[in-house]
Amino acid sequence: MVRTPLTAEERERGEQLGQLLRQARGDRSMVEVAAVAGLSPETLRKIETGRAPTPAFFTVAALAAALGLSMDEIAVRCAPVPMAEPLPVPEAVA
Repeated sequence: MVRTPLTAEERERGEQLGQLLRQARGDRSMVEVAAVAGLSPETLRKIETGRAPTPAFFTVAALAAALGLSMDEIAVRCAPVPMAEPLPVPEAVA
């Protein structure tokens, strides 16, 4: 199965998620947080560094629970930045 390449927006959201998780982890080790979430430390490392920018829903939910984050908070903090609406094109002058 061929996976389509990620968009720049998806990669950016993955980086935002990783940054949020690192901040929430604080002084706790990756090994500790990964164990509580039921993940391997390598999986957590990939998510935190953006190498796995689109983790599965249940992976994110497990990390949220382990770190005391709500899924709502993660969704808001990792939401795509809305693009400015394009300016209207002026009608041709006759």
